[in-house]
Amino acid sequence: MWFNYLLTGLFLLTGICWVLDKLYFAPKRQQAAQRIVTQMRAGSNDAVKKALTRPEWLEFTSGLFGVVALVFVLRSFLYEPFRIPSGSMLPTLYVGDFILVNKYAYGIRLPIGNQIMIPVGSPKHGDIMVFQYPLDPNTNYIKRVIGLPGDTVSYTNKVLTVNGQQYTQQALNEVLPEQEKAASVKAVEAGAVPHSILLTDGAPSVDDRQFPNIQMKKRPECTYFEQGKGFECKVPAGHYFMMGDNRDNSGDSRYWGFVPEANVVGRASAIWMNWFDFPSLDGFTLKRSGSLEGK
Repeated sequence: MWFNYLLTGLFLLTGICWVLDKLYFAPKRQQAAQRIVTQMRAGSNDAVKKALTRPEWLEFTSGLFGVVALVFVLRSFLYEPFRIPSGSMLPTLYVGDFILVNKYAYGIRLPIGNQIMIPVGSPKHGDIMVFQYPLDPNTNYIKRVIGLPGDTVSYTNKVLTVNGQQYTQQALNEVLPEQEKAASVKAVEAGAVPHSILLTDGAPSVDDRQFPNIQMKKRPECTYFEQGKGFECKVPAGHYFMMGDNRDNSGDSRYWGFVPEANVVGRASAIWMNWFDFPSLDGFTLKRSGSLEGK
């Protein structure tokens, strides 16, 4: 979030300087150059050139406005880059994946405050969404949208049910890549958007060890079953229930709660590279590049 403030500040600063230059400083330089031409018939070229040159402080601010404005518009309203920092979305997203986040998919928002200016769309079941972590809005998280406002979400014995519709699972008998080896089963979960998930044999549906700081169990909208067998939650208005595809290795709405509408950032739209050991040159590859639509 701090970068939003910085970029917005630079946009306003350089924009104000650009306007001042166009409306005030540039005409003053033109007048000064014209006086030189009128007073000096010969040898005035260097003096005129000097008179028309912007001072360094104005060259640095007003001169950068075009570049800053382009970055500001692209990042604030169109697409924002995001690096996957953890394995909570395996096998869909790997650690080190660099993705593009569609900022206008869920409405065009103010870069400061995140309020919707122009409604465009809203999150749907199965979307991969980036949002501000409810417990620390300065940190962006990425998970899959499981529950929309008003939905009833239950997860019992590793089986997900949304509004009474049980999401079926089909195990995939394949060798797990290195990043996925913490899990023991890779499966396709058929719901609103069929996608692959990772499951770990013997792990509970809900790990009670993640509760001490959050106490999601105390939320009146949720009922948690004994021995980590699962839960059932009614998603409140204006909120979303999020889960990671790496089900047994994901800190998500099961533990820290619902995501308010005001925290939504955008929808993950594409992977453009993977750089596992950033910023070292090791682990850089373009092989994972591709669209995330429908995944």
